[in-house]
Amino acid sequence: MRTMTTEQLRRFLLAQPFRPFTMHLADGRQIMVKHPEFVAANPVGRTAIVFYPDDTFEAIDVLLVTSIKTINGARRRRRRTASHCRRRRRRRAAYAPPGAFPPPSR
Repeated sequence: MRTMTTEQLRRFLLAQPFRPFTMHLADGRQIMVKHPEFVAANPVGRTAIVFYPDDTFEAIDVLLVTSIKTINGARRRRRRTASHCRRRRRRRAAYAPPGAFPPPSR
């Protein structure tokens, strides 16, 4: 069984951009971290404190963390290009009654 170090945990917490992750503990528990400010890691020790949204917290021995897995967050929306907007306008105009949309200005 592999264990984590505080430095490895710190890398997940300081990653840019931050990605939510789940810590898997040796006793089978899973602790989800949705934001880096919800974890306080002792810089010289092996203890981390995880805060929960309901104002409770849990102290964890970092050496008992067996793995950390990132959670797939919301996908970023792809930026729309000008050609995409033109195609969309043409499609809308094709199905609309005459005069429903003003002609595009150039």
